[in-house]
Amino acid sequence: MIRALLKTGFQRFGSRYNYDTSYMSHVADTSAKAALRMSILPFYSQFRGPKDAQNVWAGAMLGSTLDGDCGPCVQLIVDMALEAGVPADQLVLCLQGDVKAAGDVGLGFRFSQAAIANAPELDSRRQEIEARFGAAAVTAASFAASSGRIYPVLKRGLGFGQTCSRVTIADETTKVRYPS
Repeated sequence: MIRALLKTGFQRFGSRYNYDTSYMSHVADTSAKAALRMSILPFYSQFRGPKDAQNVWAGAMLGSTLDGDCGPCVQLIVDMALEAGVPADQLVLCLQGDVKAAGDVGLGFRFSQAAIANAPELDSRRQEIEARFGAAAVTAASFAASSGRIYPVLKRGLGFGQTCSRVTIADETTKVRYPS
């Protein structure tokens, strides 16, 4: 029973975002306990912090997801960010590798990349986010930086990884370019 409910939820999610959830169904077929645990990951990854810091969260999620994948998972994060009202032009700039020009989305993106790499600029990014948006925004960006890679890595481990692809924003296709 729980397996069927989980798979129905996964299918609904996939339909909402035009996202292939076959790996989620595979997990449910393999283990209902594993699928149940996977189904609660959004409670962690989707903590977005204060409303005025949504763009920072989206950038951190995009930066982390892009670190793990450049295909369907990135498209999913872009679609979720657009649904939340994140400016499309800032998302495009991040995808094109121009994160410094991408405003608050770029700040979140650079924060996640610094957190992943344990880079020296991490402290200054954290301080900027906290000074402008508060400690809850740092928590949300940290959750995003740490969780964005979960699904791409999980999908690859299960044999469902996808090749890199272009991302569509507002009917425009953008080639993903890693920031240098």
